[in-house]
Amino acid sequence: MKNRILTSVAIAGLIALGACNKKETPAAQNVADSYENVADNIEEAADNAVTDNGEEALQNQADAVRATGDNKADAIDAAAKNKM
Repeated sequence: MKNRILTSVAIAGLIALGACNKKETPAAQNVADSYENVADNIEEAADNAVTDNGEEALQNQADAVRATGDNKADAIDAAAKNKM
């Protein structure tokens, strides 16, 4: 019985994790992943910034890139839904 409960909890956790920030279409997921990679590179540069202001500006830029990627991916998903 204990194994069954643990298995159920593990499966539920994996399903929830898989649904996090996943897009409906592969094209949308590719766009989101690409923008995420760019944002990660910008954050890496922010970690190496000389000044606090420079670091904050780069962090803000990374956030903006992520938001843009999410918006574009959402638009791709919406367009795919409208096609169906």
